[in-house]
Amino acid sequence: MATFANTTSPTPFGAFDDDSQFQSDADKMVTFIKRKLGDDVLSVELTKKQIWANFEESMFEYSNLVNQYQTKSQLNNFLGLSTGSMSGSENKHPRENLEFLSRFAEPYATEAGIGGSYNQVSGSIQLVQDQQDYDIYSELKDGSGAALFTNDTYNSHRSKMRIREVFHYNPTQAYRFFDTTSAVNYLNNEFSFESFTPETIFYVLPVFEDILRAGQLKVSQKVRRSNYSYQIIGTKIRIFPKPTQADPKKMFLRVSFSPDPLNPAYRDDSIYGVSNMSNIPFGTLSYSNINSMAKQWMRQYTLALSKELLGLIRSKFGSVPIPGGDLQLNGADLITQAKSEKEMLVKQLSEMLDSMTYDKIVETDTARAQNINKQLSFIPMPNGKAIIMG
Repeated sequence: MATFANTTSPTPFGAFDDDSQFQSDADKMVTFIKRKLGDDVLSVELTKKQIWANFEESMFEYSNLVNQYQTKSQLNNFLGLSTGSMSGSENKHPRENLEFLSRFAEPYATEAGIGGSYNQVSGSIQLVQDQQDYDIYSELKDGSGAALFTNDTYNSHRSKMRIREVFHYNPTQAYRFFDTTSAVNYLNNEFSFESFTPETIFYVLPVFEDILRAGQLKVSQKVRRSNYSYQIIGTKIRIFPKPTQADPKKMFLRVSFSPDPLNPAYRDDSIYGVSNMSNIPFGTLSYSNINSMAKQWMRQYTLALSKELLGLIRSKFGSVPIPGGDLQLNGADLITQAKSEKEMLVKQLSEMLDSMTYDKIVETDTARAQNINKQLSFIPMPNGKAIIMG
């Protein structure tokens, strides 16, 4: 008698052919299917290989559904990692990380000028006496005299130039504010203490007040002490007042170009990593690692697949002639029942998996904690004391 183990190519894909548990259950599945379909009374027109193929398909379907819902829970942790399948990630519980959020926040860091993934470039415009208007796209040049806009090193895609900063004032030097002879809190003059150095006055103050004051001084230098102003319209920058011989010969600007999301300023191999559910490194689940609940679902799904296949076979003939009449076959009924059973099994499993994604587990635990607090609020405290001994 042919068994699964001694049959050549028993399943179409052979994904589980070397699994000893799958081999054992495959033989039992043949007996289970044929008895459920009435083989003891009327011969069931299914071969062992057909039943084994359905068994393999049910494992594929179960693995597919589980991996879909695992992707919902874990995709943000895998984004940017190496792609590929059959890596074993489907059987692992990865550590959470904030890489997705950090990457998502990078554009805001770029706009704020405190980081990001794209470089900014500095250049200068040669000022001309009595000339107020200058074309940024043609007259803004780097140290070698090449126009920034047409230089492929800075702007290979000829994208729009964006002015980030115009250096029209002298920056405040840090030591002018954070010097060694004065530790005066400009925002609070309380809690003064006597000092051995007459010109030094110490106050108790939080550090953030000094940081705020430094920022105020920087803005003050920009607004109140600048000798120049400017206006940008289109590709032109207009200087106020008109340059004279006494003015600086060059005006410096910091600019950026439209960022290329596939080519940041540094080498980033994560661009070629996981980007969506199609390339997350999840392989097919191992039959030996699934539990009894999964195996029972697979038995029922294999039965539904076999019932559908038997219905298709019997539908080839509406009836079979026998002595004294015709034998009516139930192919159409089997197909209808099988489709209904398959939909019900997939729906039940999907609803269960949907309730167990990581987000849903957090919601469930939160609701449980809230309910426990409600229950505890009804417990009377003896003698008004919340903690008792003995």
